[in-house]
Amino acid sequence: MFNASNTKKEKPGSAQQGIMNFIGTGTEVKGDLISNGDIRVDGSIEGTVKVQQRLVVGDSGKIMGDIHALHATIAGYIKGNVSVKKTLVLKPNSKIDGDIITDQLIIESGAQFNGRCTMNIQKTVAPAAAATGVGNGSKA
Repeated sequence: MFNASNTKKEKPGSAQQGIMNFIGTGTEVKGDLISNGDIRVDGSIEGTVKVQQRLVVGDSGKIMGDIHALHATIAGYIKGNVSVKKTLVLKPNSKIDGDIITDQLIIESGAQFNGRCTMNIQKTVAPAAAATGVGNGSKA
């Protein structure tokens, strides 16, 4: 397993501005990748990728596994589910085979994705309560 993180002590939850980790073209990583900063992938990763900030997958980048990030811009290939808390941008050469969960999705012309997309999930009423009418003022 790899843990690409900053060694400086910072307050929990603070953004690490200016920290960029690179997986270069021709580099292959097998295993999970976790980073508290930003990551750019131009090589390939086989495993789960968890990024606390921004993930950028370049044109030659390939990830075979699930992705969890705050923000992401994809120009390469992803085979796995993509979960982005804020904004996901799919560039023209991007291809995703998997489900997407995000708050905002920007799909540029030519981008491809095969799977389901769920956006703006808000938990105001529990699904079981909504289905039975319990908790919303109606009588069952």
